[in-house]
Amino acid sequence: MADRIMTSQVTDDERGLEATLRPQTLEEYVGQERMKESLRICMEAAKQRGEALDHAIFYGPPGLGKTTIAHIIAREMGVAIRSTSGLVLAHAGDLAAILTNLQDRDVLFIDEIHRLPASVEEALYPAMEDFQLDLVVGQGPSTRTIKLDLPRFTLIGATTRAGALTSPLRERFGLVNRLDFYSPAELHTIVMRSAGLLAVPIDQEGGTEIASRARGTPRIVNRLIKRVRDYAQIKAQGRVTHQVARDALSWLGVDSAGFDEMDRKILLTVIEKFGGGPVGIESLAAAVNEEKGTIEDVYEPFLIQSSYLERTARGRQASRLSYEHFGKMKDLLS
Repeated sequence: MADRIMTSQVTDDERGLEATLRPQTLEEYVGQERMKESLRICMEAAKQRGEALDHAIFYGPPGLGKTTIAHIIAREMGVAIRSTSGLVLAHAGDLAAILTNLQDRDVLFIDEIHRLPASVEEALYPAMEDFQLDLVVGQGPSTRTIKLDLPRFTLIGATTRAGALTSPLRERFGLVNRLDFYSPAELHTIVMRSAGLLAVPIDQEGGTEIASRARGTPRIVNRLIKRVRDYAQIKAQGRVTHQVARDALSWLGVDSAGFDEMDRKILLTVIEKFGGGPVGIESLAAAVNEEKGTIEDVYEPFLIQSSYLERTARGRQASRLSYEHFGKMKDLLS
């Protein structure tokens, strides 16, 4: 029992720490400059008119800040936010329970919105457009539909799979933003900010090393800085230098390209088992013993963006850069 309690405390501490590292305002939010400028104008205009912000959707790979920006919008608009997930809203009644408890201009954030069941999505259409909810009352011959007026709220959706959204849902969002991978310079800024919040002594070169291996993703930056902090505390009197960062990241199994074990497994499987490709996603998923959706949503975006993996009409194919990274140019030329 004591072990379970300790585990729960550690988990809560980690969650609290993660929340501490998240930017609290649009000014603190690093990167995505075009998105921020658009939001800044739209939010200011909505506040001047005393209206709710238009419905917004954010899409892109995991860890780029979709949830964070939803909370920032609510904070900047001075309203409450209610968060849920497309997996949780199993019935239209679940949606009704949330919507009827919102106040005027509040934000409803739905993560992984592409996972909404069809019945819930259809109930959402009149809520988004007309701020009304159609409820079915009674059973059998006495069944009737009533319209319930809703406060003028803002729906913010987030998804890692924009292509999985239905056209009717996508077209009801007035603000549509794609979040892109972060540049090394932007990630370095995040590393140094997070290190400051965690009171971790770190030099510029140590920050650069962590940023270069973070796969263009702020969430990974924050995960790495916490683990590098642990390593430095035990091995280097707590200070993170370039060498300490390199040693810590090697200890974590993160290589010079930012690849973890599964990244390497995917690329080496394409090179060694499938002759460099092309190989279909189903065959690749079976070979690496990973879910197809996980490969497509979590691993592939960075591998393709960084030019290590190519996605062709015939399947996935390892690039020349992959062969160079793993020292397998002889295999490519043979």
